[in-house]
Amino acid sequence: MNSPSTALDDLRPDLRAAIAGHGLPFAWPEAARGEARRLGGKVKPAEVAQRRDLRELPFVTIDGEDAKDFDDAVFARREDSGDWTLFVAIADVSHYVAAGGALDMEARERGTSAYFPDFVVPMLPEELSNELCSLKPRVDRLALACEIRIASDGEMLDYSFHETVIHSRARLTYNQVAAMALPAGAAGGQVKRQVKQKTLKRYEALRGHLDDLHELFKVLRKHRGDSGSIEFETVETRIVLDSDGAVRDIVTIQRNDAHRLIEECMLCANVAAARLLQESGLPALYRVHQGPDEEKLADLREYLRGLGLTLKGGGKPRPADYQRLLGQLAGRPDRELLQTLLIRSLSQAVYQPENIGHFGLNFPGYAHFTSPIRRYPDLLVHRAIRFLIRNRARRKIYPYNSFAMEELGEICSAAERRADAAGYQSVNWLKCEYMRDRVGDEFEGIVSAVTGFGLFVQLKDFHIDGLVHISALGDDYYHHDPVQHLLEGERKRVIYRLGDLVTVQVISVIPEEQKIELRLAQAGEEAGHGGNGNKKNRNGKRGGRRNGFPGRGGKRTSPGGARRGPAGRRRR
Repeated sequence: MNSPSTALDDLRPDLRAAIAGHGLPFAWPEAARGEARRLGGKVKPAEVAQRRDLRELPFVTIDGEDAKDFDDAVFARREDSGDWTLFVAIADVSHYVAAGGALDMEARERGTSAYFPDFVVPMLPEELSNELCSLKPRVDRLALACEIRIASDGEMLDYSFHETVIHSRARLTYNQVAAMALPAGAAGGQVKRQVKQKTLKRYEALRGHLDDLHELFKVLRKHRGDSGSIEFETVETRIVLDSDGAVRDIVTIQRNDAHRLIEECMLCANVAAARLLQESGLPALYRVHQGPDEEKLADLREYLRGLGLTLKGGGKPRPADYQRLLGQLAGRPDRELLQTLLIRSLSQAVYQPENIGHFGLNFPGYAHFTSPIRRYPDLLVHRAIRFLIRNRARRKIYPYNSFAMEELGEICSAAERRADAAGYQSVNWLKCEYMRDRVGDEFEGIVSAVTGFGLFVQLKDFHIDGLVHISALGDDYYHHDPVQHLLEGERKRVIYRLGDLVTVQVISVIPEEQKIELRLAQAGEEAGHGGNGNKKNRNGKRGGRRNGFPGRGGKRTSPGGARRGPAGRRRR
């Protein structure tokens, strides 16, 4: 992992290229570094005295094994009435990073932390992100806490925000929580075999609290599902590096209900933050997600029609219509592939002061509140909430108007896209490095995207995409049908479709350009002319497989997929 003294020239080649190529701010200005050092490393007694003391509550953090910055801690209890009380405590970054200061200006410039395999370019210096603001176990930390009253059926009844001090009982991982609190059917049994028994015994006193969190999670998840929220389940991968920075393996991230438990808690807090901001009338940033684009929607429906599938809802399908279609895909071998197409039909979520709701989550209002260590919009939301908690008494806490929010929304949305693009480039470079010694080898694969210049093929078991250029498909002129996702030869009528199973050979790898060049392996009489594709039969109908193997979501080499934040957490 990186340290404060790491120089850009000392980084791996993939990191240097991605960071410099996308213009990510890297070196810390001395003014920002000095401001961070002057904050010290401990919570001061005078700060504690002015806050609601929640140190008696057994908060825990639940994150991935490699996490260093702990934004959020959670605690839940069931009341005698049958209702629930959920506490979501978030690192109080706004207490330390004042609007207009050197730290604030640098955080605004960065907009977000940028995540790479085994490396991060943080939004805040590590003195804050990994220390003073991080909700580490067994130390006092300042937090902005959301207290939420939830009915037994999962409906949010009430909420309030407080400036608090907490004392986290434990830094837990997803697998540890799964092993302690989840039944075997929820992957708990499998995870139990991966977690040492002495680890489970160490946290035995927390088991009851984790059981409560899991019970609340089931209530919240059912309520959100009944409300029509879209729930994509894409496959994620992680690149494992050795001590020299070389790729040792590419592994699938195994998600379990512990991941989803934290997601549901964060969704609750984000919804509560949006409601508070909306009710206050204060200019603020919301996380908004528009409905599907009309043209993309029409193309998607035409493609689905050929598969005997229907997305209902007319010109304005609801999230529930998408979710019902996802339900129809259960058990299909092409489920992941079709799920990726559904994701691509939707617009990208952005930050803006006009609250138009979040289509995918089916929320009338949504804001990002839970990650102020690594996202600037969350820091802005924290400042707004502190301003409201203090009855708007100190304008310097939140010196923003509508025009400033409009500009900040554009800045933060662009920063998110920039960080994502840099992360994709690094991942793609490393995947190329992994394939460099496999030039000449043959692999089973699936056509994961069809373009006018060729076929992207994802190599089975590797989650790596390469390109079969159209010039390598044989002696024919190929027509591209972007709606039906196919290439069709003009003379020989050979057709290559999205989802076709193919055998390919790696012919060249260029990490610096993130390119893996493939060709179809020779097979039968059509070798070199699309022998793995499909031909039309004599009456003009296309024969052969239409979709026979699932595509894979997650971070992509080229064709597409879902996006996530650190440690497998989803970006909403």
